[in-house]
Amino acid sequence: MTRLAAVEDVFTAVAEPHRRRILDLLSAGERSVGDIVRVIHISQPLASKHLRVLRDVSLVNVRSDRQQRFYSLNAAGLKPLHAWAGSFERFWNERFDRLDAHLQQLQTQEPPHD
Repeated sequence: MTRLAAVEDVFTAVAEPHRRRILDLLSAGERSVGDIVRVIHISQPLASKHLRVLRDVSLVNVRSDRQQRFYSLNAAGLKPLHAWAGSFERFWNERFDRLDAHLQQLQTQEPPHD
């Protein structure tokens, strides 16, 4: 898989609401599939399907302990999303800096005389 395809898959993976909810849940720590099913209120087969997609794009890690599987968030997999969102952060910071400069300029001007 090319780097671009992998990045696009991360975006596709998080576009699905159940997967975002799973990622939110895993951000608090490792969970078993059973925990994910109970908290998110989805079926076990559906949870497994979503977890497989998230694992395939390296957004989650899995470990087995006897008959159970435990999933945890792989924060490094979120780097493409962070980089993309960061471009908007720069956009807004530039806009706010210009607004701040404009407001400072207005404050230094003499008030109009009536």
